[in-house]
Amino acid sequence: MKAFNLGIILFATVLLGGSGVSFAAEKGEKADRGKKEYEAKCAICHGSTGKGDGPYREFISKIPDLTVLAKNNKGVFPINRVYEVVDGRQVIKAHGTRDMPIWGREYSIAAAEQYRDVDYDQEAFVRTRILALIDYLYRIQAK
Repeated sequence: MKAFNLGIILFATVLLGGSGVSFAAEKGEKADRGKKEYEAKCAICHGSTGKGDGPYREFISKIPDLTVLAKNNKGVFPINRVYEVVDGRQVIKAHGTRDMPIWGREYSIAAAEQYRDVDYDQEAFVRTRILALIDYLYRIQAK
């Protein structure tokens, strides 16, 4: 995967309001886009707290605890690795087998359905959704 481009990160930061919480929600509250992505796509396996204790845990042999990604990487949150795993469209042999869904492809399909009548940048749509999710994962890391 290509290294993160500062422009992409700045675009996502502006779009997501820096912390992933700028989308308007009901009753004047701010929605946490990253948390919503996590709850919709990840919690079924990784659990609501990210510890790998979701409802599908009995069907999958090994579900990682997402709250210790930084701890397991010498205190540094592995943003590129997480991005590659979540996106999943590029096969990385060193990562081993893939049990997790390929969310990059799912986001691309969602973009095509949502924006079929307007001009848009499909990859920007995908990156924004993935970066919102990564922002949330960063925020739930064990201290």
